[in-house]
Amino acid sequence: MRNDIYYPSVDGETTIHAIEWIPEGDPVAVLQLVHGMTEFIGRYDEFAGYLAERGFYVVGNDHLGHGESVKDESRYGFFREKNGNRTLLEDMETLRQMSSENYPDVPYFLLGHSMGSFLARQFVARHGDKLAGAVIMGTGTTPEATLKTGRALCMMIAAVKGWKYRSRLVYDIVSSGNNKRIPDAKNPAEWLSKNEENKAAYLADPKCTFRFTVNGYYNMFYSISDCQKKATAARIPKDLPVLLVSGAEDPIGQYGEGVKRAYELYRKAGIRDLKMKLYEGDRHEILNELDRETVYEDLYEWFREHMK
Repeated sequence: MRNDIYYPSVDGETTIHAIEWIPEGDPVAVLQLVHGMTEFIGRYDEFAGYLAERGFYVVGNDHLGHGESVKDESRYGFFREKNGNRTLLEDMETLRQMSSENYPDVPYFLLGHSMGSFLARQFVARHGDKLAGAVIMGTGTTPEATLKTGRALCMMIAAVKGWKYRSRLVYDIVSSGNNKRIPDAKNPAEWLSKNEENKAAYLADPKCTFRFTVNGYYNMFYSISDCQKKATAARIPKDLPVLLVSGAEDPIGQYGEGVKRAYELYRKAGIRDLKMKLYEGDRHEILNELDRETVYEDLYEWFREHMK
């Protein structure tokens, strides 16, 4: 059973939309999903339904500026003028507390994809002691100098245009290279997956095709910078199981190289139960790829292994 749920954001003015997928009978585990940039939690319906059929209670929210967690269209791609990144993390923690209170006696897992992977990496450094494991999906590693330059550019534009301004320049800098390894790319979403139905649905949905504000970009750059710090990795509980998964042809993960660097960061931080898997031929959205049933099965088995 799928239900919409709502709760107040810590920004004090926005109602956060979330979805819960409820299994028949008592849940065997909880999985909280953290979606990516310019998408929404409803896009995870197939995967969430797969796990609900196997006894998982699955839940996830639309971040501020996404899906139904917006006050009006001007808020798409906008988080909060101050402390936007922290607000997203606190909204995630509110949902974790709500779900954990409802199901306190089963393992609680977290899965973050793309922008959500960076948020998840920050989250486990703050609340990892409350989790049974974390899946970091579609992540990458970006040089700190690049991120600093990006934040400075966003601040300069915002000083003139305001934080809700949608900059074509920043968009082009961030997104222009995503299709570079795809010959004869037909549309700007080719890098997402090889699944034509998935790409068509994405391009047809206004909740996926809006352009981020400079506020959204600034906070995402901050999130990436923070999650890559050695100090942040050091705060992750050493006994927290962590699984890094990505498509080997995912530009966000630098075609596997950025994922490997994240793996090395965590290995050096002393995380004992650490695994990584790259899916050959897959692009960014491995939960929507042509081989997604294999991905589903692999993730389910990892969850089962860490429910013991």
